[in-house]
Amino acid sequence: MKALATDKRAMVFGAFGQLGVEIARVLQERGFETRLHDKADVDISDTRKVDQTISEFDPSMVFNCAAYNQVDVSESEPLQAIIANGLGVRNLAISCRQNDALLVHFSTDYVFDGTANRPYTEEDTPHPLGAYAVSKYAGELYAKAYLDRVLIVRTSGVFGPAGVKTNRGNFIELMLRLEHGKQNIRVIEDHVASPTYSPLLAEKSIELAVRGEIGVFHIGGGTPISWYDYARLIFEVAGLQPSITATTSREYRTAARRPRYSALANVRMEALGIEPMPPLRIAVEHYLEHRKNYLL
Repeated sequence: MKALATDKRAMVFGAFGQLGVEIARVLQERGFETRLHDKADVDISDTRKVDQTISEFDPSMVFNCAAYNQVDVSESEPLQAIIANGLGVRNLAISCRQNDALLVHFSTDYVFDGTANRPYTEEDTPHPLGAYAVSKYAGELYAKAYLDRVLIVRTSGVFGPAGVKTNRGNFIELMLRLEHGKQNIRVIEDHVASPTYSPLLAEKSIELAVRGEIGVFHIGGGTPISWYDYARLIFEVAGLQPSITATTSREYRTAARRPRYSALANVRMEALGIEPMPPLRIAVEHYLEHRKNYLL
């Protein structure tokens, strides 16, 4: 029988990134007492600090939005990736087990190798290609190894208005910066993902948690699209006409291997009757409208 959320206390790690701020917002709108932590406050790789922090607040839910997500740098710094994305999740899982809290952990489409050439469902077997992807899959395995009650949400290409002010931003902010520089923009067209709007990702993830759902769920943007077509969509919605050229992964080499087709199918979520993600154009329109609040 599912354990519905009744004790409305929640803790968010990685609370000030473009997903964390939306998780915090939705929790507060739903009447949760929330405690927010970032790496400077609580590094999830610190076993003792994690346990102390969770035990003192005794939340019913713990949301892990913290991650080391520098995909290419991970190839030269694999230890940092596995500590943050693997062992850090282990620390959270052990503490959640001791405190009987539901862990909601966010993972990635990069756990797949992209060879299926169709959107991946929750039933597909992961096959990570590089250090970052392996570290994220390790986090999933650690969470499931230590917990019977864990909600793992895989997502893809997250973008949210808070990305305006975060260090690494997101793809939309990168495109807008490049357009502002008035240079020719080259974007890969042979890699496909399902970019995901973080306010909607937060709402649907919390809905699953409140319902007491557990296991692996995909919450991708709902629109499989190449990064080149995504860039064109961004400029079209923004009313911009930069010089943009399609390129390929053969022409644009990176340190890390990336899945060529990593779009996600939200099969389990939609089977529960939760409203599907809107078309990507609508999400981009909403993003461009709401990012103005972060530029003030």
